[in-house]
Amino acid sequence: MGFELRKKEKFEGAEKFAKRIKEVHEEAKVVLSKAQEDMRRYADKHRLETVGYKVGDLVLLSTKDHKWQMVR
Repeated sequence: MGFELRKKEKFEGAEKFAKRIKEVHEEAKVVLSKAQEDMRRYADKHRLETVGYKVGDLVLLSTKDHKWQMVR
């Protein structure tokens, strides 16, 4: 039909390469998760407390960055 199936042979070099790639992948996952945790800890350490607003509280809003459009 225009193609032939590859033979199922074992290649020692390919197996070693695949094993090494899996090891590197696992090491990268561990290192990235540690870096993520360090960044999360640093961000949480420097995070400001949130202001607790309730329904009915009066607040001042700045409109300096808003563009106004007059509708007629």
